[in-house]
Amino acid sequence: MVVPPGRMLEVFGDRDAVLRRVEELVECEVIVRGNEILLHGDEAAVERAEAVFDGLVGLAETGNHPTPETAERLYRMGAGGDGKEVLGDVIVSHRGRRVAPKTRNQKAYTDAIRKDQVVFGLGPAGTGKTYLAVALAVDALNRGEVTRIILTRPAVEAGESLGFLPGDVMAKVDPYFRPLYDALYEMIDPAKFQAHLERGIIEIAPLAFMRGRTLNDAFVILDEAQNTTPQQMKMFLTRLGFGSKMVITGDTTQVDLPKGTSSGLEDAQRKLTGVEGVSFVRLKRDDIVRSDLVMRIVDAYDDIVAVDHTSKGES
Repeated sequence: MVVPPGRMLEVFGDRDAVLRRVEELVECEVIVRGNEILLHGDEAAVERAEAVFDGLVGLAETGNHPTPETAERLYRMGAGGDGKEVLGDVIVSHRGRRVAPKTRNQKAYTDAIRKDQVVFGLGPAGTGKTYLAVALAVDALNRGEVTRIILTRPAVEAGESLGFLPGDVMAKVDPYFRPLYDALYEMIDPAKFQAHLERGIIEIAPLAFMRGRTLNDAFVILDEAQNTTPQQMKMFLTRLGFGSKMVITGDTTQVDLPKGTSSGLEDAQRKLTGVEGVSFVRLKRDDIVRSDLVMRIVDAYDDIVAVDHTSKGES
Protein backbone atom coordinates (compact mmCIF):
# COMPACT_ATOMS: atom_id res chain seq x y z
CA MET A 1 0.00 0.00 0.00
CA VAL A 2 1.05 3.63 -0.56
CA VAL A 3 0.90 6.46 1.98
CA PRO A 4 0.14 9.87 0.42
CA PRO A 5 3.44 11.80 0.54
CA GLY A 6 1.90 14.67 2.50
CA ARG A 7 0.61 12.31 5.20
CA MET A 8 3.69 10.30 6.03
CA LEU A 9 4.54 12.25 9.20
CA GLU A 10 1.04 11.81 10.61
CA VAL A 11 0.82 8.13 9.67
CA PHE A 12 4.27 7.14 10.89
CA GLY A 13 4.30 9.55 13.83
CA ASP A 14 7.01 11.74 15.29
CA ARG A 15 10.31 9.81 15.02
CA ASP A 16 8.30 6.92 13.57
CA ALA A 17 6.68 6.21 16.96
CA VAL A 18 3.38 5.09 15.40
CA LEU A 19 5.13 2.92 12.82
CA ARG A 20 7.20 1.24 15.53
CA ARG A 21 4.07 0.46 17.55
CA VAL A 22 2.39 -1.09 14.50
CA GLU A 23 5.47 -3.25 13.90
CA GLU A 24 5.25 -4.45 17.53
CA LEU A 25 1.57 -5.30 17.18
CA VAL A 26 1.18 -6.99 13.80
CA GLU A 27 2.25 -10.56 13.19
CA CYS A 28 3.78 -9.97 9.78
CA GLU A 29 6.85 -8.27 8.37
CA VAL A 30 6.54 -4.53 7.67
CA ILE A 31 8.91 -3.02 5.11
CA VAL A 32 8.86 0.71 4.36
CA ARG A 33 10.37 2.01 1.15
CA GLY A 34 9.83 5.73 0.85
CA ASN A 35 6.08 6.18 1.15
CA GLU A 36 5.31 2.58 0.20
CA ILE A 37 4.50 -0.08 2.79
CA LEU A 38 5.10 -3.75 1.97
CA LEU A 39 3.59 -6.47 4.16
CA HIS A 40 4.78 -10.08 4.17
CA GLY A 41 3.32 -12.95 6.16
CA ASP A 42 0.19 -14.94 6.84
CA GLU A 43 -2.83 -13.71 4.85
CA ALA A 44 -4.92 -12.99 7.96
CA ALA A 45 -2.06 -11.11 9.61
CA VAL A 46 -1.42 -9.06 6.47
CA GLU A 47 -5.12 -8.21 6.22
CA ARG A 48 -5.17 -7.02 9.82
CA ALA A 49 -2.03 -4.93 9.31
CA GLU A 50 -3.56 -3.36 6.18
CA ALA A 51 -6.63 -2.41 8.20
CA VAL A 52 -4.39 -0.64 10.74
CA PHE A 53 -2.53 1.34 8.09
CA ASP A 54 -5.75 2.13 6.19
CA GLY A 55 -7.20 3.48 9.42
CA LEU A 56 -4.12 5.58 10.13
CA VAL A 57 -4.16 7.06 6.62
CA GLY A 58 -7.89 7.76 6.84
CA LEU A 59 -7.53 9.52 10.17
CA ALA A 60 -4.58 11.58 8.93
CA GLU A 61 -6.55 12.68 5.86
CA THR A 62 -9.40 13.97 8.04
CA GLY A 63 -7.08 16.15 10.13
CA ASN A 64 -6.49 13.75 13.00
CA HIS A 65 -3.03 13.07 14.38
CA PRO A 66 -2.65 9.34 15.10
CA THR A 67 -0.63 8.25 18.12
CA PRO A 68 0.81 4.87 19.10
CA GLU A 69 -2.37 4.39 21.14
CA THR A 70 -4.41 5.02 17.98
CA ALA A 71 -2.52 2.24 16.23
CA GLU A 72 -3.23 -0.08 19.14
CA ARG A 73 -6.94 0.75 19.06
CA LEU A 74 -7.10 0.09 15.32
CA TYR A 75 -5.32 -3.22 15.79
CA ARG A 76 -7.74 -4.31 18.51
CA MET A 77 -10.68 -3.51 16.22
CA GLY A 78 -9.34 -5.98 13.69
CA ALA A 79 -10.03 -5.98 9.97
CA GLY A 80 -13.57 -4.63 10.10
CA GLY A 81 -12.58 -1.59 8.08
CA ASP A 82 -14.49 0.86 10.26
CA GLY A 83 -11.63 1.92 12.53
CA LYS A 84 -11.23 5.36 11.01
CA GLU A 85 -15.01 5.96 11.26
CA VAL A 86 -14.94 5.05 14.95
CA LEU A 87 -11.80 6.94 15.97
CA GLY A 88 -12.47 9.83 13.60
CA ASP A 89 -15.86 10.69 15.13
CA VAL A 90 -14.65 13.77 17.01
CA ILE A 91 -17.36 14.90 19.42
CA VAL A 92 -15.71 18.02 20.76
CA SER A 93 -12.29 19.64 20.41
CA HIS A 94 -10.78 21.93 23.04
CA ARG A 95 -7.27 23.37 23.10
CA GLY A 96 -6.04 20.77 20.64
CA ARG A 97 -7.54 17.88 22.61
CA ARG A 98 -10.09 15.87 20.66
CA VAL A 99 -12.70 13.74 22.37
CA ALA A 100 -13.82 10.79 20.25
CA PRO A 101 -14.94 7.19 20.80
CA LYS A 102 -12.09 4.70 20.90
CA THR A 103 -13.95 1.42 20.44
CA ARG A 104 -16.90 0.14 18.41
CA ASN A 105 -19.10 -0.05 21.50
CA GLN A 106 -18.22 3.53 22.42
CA LYS A 107 -19.16 4.56 18.89
CA ALA A 108 -22.49 2.72 19.24
CA TYR A 109 -23.00 4.53 22.55
CA THR A 110 -22.38 7.99 21.07
CA ASP A 111 -24.60 7.19 18.07
CA ALA A 112 -27.40 6.10 20.41
CA ILE A 113 -27.15 9.33 22.41
CA ARG A 114 -27.40 11.37 19.22
CA LYS A 115 -30.41 9.37 18.03
CA ASP A 116 -32.53 8.59 21.08
CA GLN A 117 -33.99 10.77 23.80
CA VAL A 118 -33.14 8.46 26.70
CA VAL A 119 -29.97 6.35 26.69
CA PHE A 120 -28.61 4.01 29.36
CA GLY A 121 -24.83 3.46 29.26
CA LEU A 122 -23.91 0.36 31.24
CA GLY A 123 -20.45 -0.99 31.92
CA PRO A 124 -17.42 -1.20 34.20
CA ALA A 125 -15.20 1.65 35.33
CA GLY A 126 -13.01 3.24 32.68
CA THR A 127 -15.22 2.55 29.67
CA GLY A 128 -15.95 6.24 29.04
CA LYS A 129 -19.66 6.15 29.94
CA THR A 130 -19.69 9.48 31.76
CA TYR A 131 -16.86 11.15 29.87
CA LEU A 132 -18.44 10.65 26.44
CA ALA A 133 -21.85 11.69 27.73
CA VAL A 134 -20.38 14.94 29.08
CA ALA A 135 -18.61 15.55 25.75
CA LEU A 136 -21.88 15.11 23.85
CA ALA A 137 -23.62 17.42 26.31
CA VAL A 138 -21.00 20.13 25.76
CA ASP A 139 -21.29 19.66 22.00
CA ALA A 140 -25.09 19.96 22.15
CA LEU A 141 -24.77 23.15 24.21
CA ASN A 142 -22.22 24.61 21.79
CA ARG A 143 -24.50 23.83 18.85
CA GLY A 144 -27.51 25.44 20.52
CA GLU A 145 -29.42 22.15 20.58
CA VAL A 146 -30.00 22.61 24.34
CA THR A 147 -29.85 25.64 26.60
CA ARG A 148 -28.37 23.96 29.66
CA ILE A 149 -26.54 20.93 30.98
CA ILE A 150 -27.72 19.24 34.17
CA LEU A 151 -25.48 16.71 35.89
CA THR A 152 -26.80 14.70 38.81
CA ARG A 153 -26.15 11.57 40.82
CA PRO A 154 -27.55 9.94 43.95
CA ALA A 155 -25.78 10.99 47.14
CA VAL A 156 -25.06 7.43 48.22
CA GLU A 157 -21.97 6.95 50.34
CA ALA A 158 -19.45 4.37 49.12
CA GLY A 159 -17.94 3.38 52.45
CA GLU A 160 -17.61 6.94 53.78
CA SER A 161 -19.92 9.19 55.77
CA LEU A 162 -21.16 12.48 54.34
CA GLY A 163 -22.07 13.56 57.85
CA PHE A 164 -18.43 14.07 58.83
CA LEU A 165 -17.67 16.35 55.88
CA PRO A 166 -17.84 20.11 56.62
CA GLY A 167 -20.26 22.58 55.03
CA ASP A 168 -23.81 22.58 53.68
CA VAL A 169 -25.41 19.87 51.53
CA MET A 170 -23.72 21.02 48.30
CA ALA A 171 -20.33 21.22 50.02
CA LYS A 172 -20.81 17.71 51.36
CA VAL A 173 -21.68 16.17 47.98
CA ASP A 174 -19.13 18.20 46.02
CA PRO A 175 -16.38 15.53 46.30
CA TYR A 176 -18.72 12.98 44.74
CA PHE A 177 -19.12 15.16 41.66
CA ARG A 178 -15.37 15.48 41.03
CA PRO A 179 -15.40 13.08 38.02
CA LEU A 180 -18.01 15.29 36.36
CA TYR A 181 -16.09 18.48 37.13
CA ASP A 182 -12.88 16.92 35.80
CA ALA A 183 -14.53 15.99 32.52
CA LEU A 184 -16.01 19.46 32.08
CA TYR A 185 -12.70 21.18 32.85
CA GLU A 186 -11.14 19.30 29.93
CA MET A 187 -13.77 20.61 27.51
CA ILE A 188 -14.61 24.12 28.71
CA ASP A 189 -12.29 26.97 29.75
CA PRO A 190 -12.36 27.44 33.55
CA ALA A 191 -13.64 31.04 33.39
CA LYS A 192 -16.43 30.07 30.97
CA PHE A 193 -17.28 27.04 33.08
CA GLN A 194 -17.61 29.19 36.21
CA ALA A 195 -19.79 31.69 34.33
CA HIS A 196 -22.02 28.85 33.12
CA LEU A 197 -22.39 27.63 36.72
CA GLU A 198 -23.32 31.08 38.00
CA ARG A 199 -25.92 31.59 35.23
CA GLY A 200 -27.41 28.11 35.62
CA ILE A 201 -26.35 27.03 32.13
CA ILE A 202 -24.49 24.19 33.83
CA GLU A 203 -26.12 22.76 36.95
CA ILE A 204 -24.62 20.07 39.17
CA ALA A 205 -26.86 18.80 41.95
CA PRO A 206 -27.82 15.69 43.94
CA LEU A 207 -30.63 13.57 42.51
CA ALA A 208 -32.99 14.58 45.34
CA PHE A 209 -32.96 18.14 43.93
CA MET A 210 -34.66 16.91 40.74
CA ARG A 211 -37.96 16.09 42.44
CA GLY A 212 -40.91 18.19 41.26
CA ARG A 213 -39.07 19.72 38.29
CA THR A 214 -39.71 19.57 34.56
CA LEU A 215 -36.47 19.69 32.60
CA ASN A 216 -37.00 21.34 29.20
CA ASP A 217 -34.31 22.06 26.56
CA ALA A 218 -31.68 20.35 28.70
CA PHE A 219 -29.05 17.65 28.33
CA VAL A 220 -29.37 15.71 31.60
CA ILE A 221 -26.84 13.14 32.80
CA LEU A 222 -27.52 10.83 35.74
CA ASP A 223 -24.24 9.30 36.89
CA GLU A 224 -23.77 6.28 39.19
CA ALA A 225 -27.35 5.25 38.46
CA GLN A 226 -26.84 1.81 39.99
CA ASN A 227 -27.19 3.56 43.36
CA THR A 228 -30.72 4.80 42.70
CA THR A 229 -33.78 3.01 44.00
CA PRO A 230 -36.58 2.10 41.55
CA GLN A 231 -38.63 4.99 42.94
CA GLN A 232 -35.78 7.46 42.42
CA MET A 233 -35.20 6.22 38.87
CA LYS A 234 -38.88 6.65 38.01
CA MET A 235 -38.86 10.12 39.56
CA PHE A 236 -35.82 11.09 37.51
CA LEU A 237 -37.04 9.73 34.18
CA THR A 238 -40.41 11.46 34.54
CA ARG A 239 -38.63 14.84 34.79
CA LEU A 240 -37.98 14.64 31.04
CA GLY A 241 -39.34 17.71 29.28
CA PHE A 242 -39.60 19.01 25.72
CA GLY A 243 -36.38 19.30 23.73
CA SER A 244 -34.41 17.41 26.35
CA LYS A 245 -32.17 14.39 26.32
CA MET A 246 -31.25 12.08 29.19
CA VAL A 247 -28.21 9.84 29.58
CA ILE A 248 -28.09 7.44 32.50
CA THR A 249 -24.77 5.77 33.31
CA GLY A 250 -23.91 3.07 35.78
CA ASP A 251 -22.32 -0.25 36.62
CA THR A 252 -24.59 -2.88 38.16
CA THR A 253 -21.56 -4.63 39.68
CA GLN A 254 -20.84 -1.62 41.93
CA VAL A 255 -24.09 -1.11 43.83
CA ASP A 256 -23.57 0.71 47.15
CA LEU A 257 -27.19 0.57 48.32
CA PRO A 258 -28.06 -1.04 51.66
CA LYS A 259 -28.41 -4.81 51.54
CA GLY A 260 -31.86 -5.82 50.36
CA THR A 261 -32.50 -2.57 48.46
CA SER A 262 -33.20 -2.98 44.73
CA SER A 263 -31.17 -0.98 42.22
CA GLY A 264 -33.18 1.40 40.08
CA LEU A 265 -30.80 0.75 37.18
CA GLU A 266 -31.46 -2.99 37.21
CA ASP A 267 -35.19 -2.33 37.57
CA ALA A 268 -35.12 0.05 34.58
CA GLN A 269 -33.44 -2.58 32.41
CA ARG A 270 -36.27 -5.01 33.12
CA LYS A 271 -39.05 -2.51 32.58
CA LEU A 272 -37.80 -0.26 29.76
CA THR A 273 -35.97 -2.60 27.38
CA GLY A 274 -37.83 -2.39 24.09
CA VAL A 275 -39.54 0.93 24.82
CA GLU A 276 -39.37 3.21 21.77
CA GLY A 277 -36.99 6.14 22.24
CA VAL A 278 -35.05 4.38 25.00
CA SER A 279 -31.71 2.67 24.27
CA PHE A 280 -29.47 0.45 26.37
CA VAL A 281 -25.82 0.29 25.35
CA ARG A 282 -23.56 -2.16 27.17
CA LEU A 283 -19.85 -1.40 27.34
CA LYS A 284 -17.45 -4.21 28.23
CA ARG A 285 -13.94 -4.72 29.56
CA ASP A 286 -12.56 -4.36 26.02
CA ASP A 287 -13.93 -0.80 26.02
CA ILE A 288 -11.85 0.26 29.03
CA VAL A 289 -9.68 3.15 27.87
CA ARG A 290 -7.69 3.97 31.00
CA SER A 291 -4.93 1.39 31.06
CA ASP A 292 -4.42 -2.33 30.63
CA LEU A 293 -4.00 -2.56 34.40
CA VAL A 294 -7.62 -1.42 34.88
CA MET A 295 -8.71 -4.26 32.59
CA ARG A 296 -6.77 -6.75 34.69
CA ILE A 297 -8.26 -5.36 37.91
CA VAL A 298 -11.81 -5.67 36.50
CA ASP A 299 -11.05 -9.24 35.38
CA ALA A 300 -9.70 -10.15 38.82
CA TYR A 301 -12.82 -8.92 40.58
CA ASP A 302 -15.11 -10.58 38.04
CA ASP A 303 -13.28 -13.88 38.55
CA ILE A 304 -13.77 -13.65 42.33
CA VAL A 305 -17.50 -12.92 41.90
CA ALA A 306 -17.84 -15.88 39.54
CA VAL A 307 -16.10 -18.18 42.03
CA ASP A 308 -18.32 -16.93 44.86
CA HIS A 309 -21.46 -17.58 42.84
CA THR A 310 -20.26 -21.06 41.92
CA SER A 311 -19.45 -21.87 45.54
CA LYS A 312 -22.87 -20.74 46.71
CA GLY A 313 -24.53 -22.80 44.01
CA GLU A 314 -22.65 -25.92 45.10
CA SER A 315 -23.39 -25.54 48.82
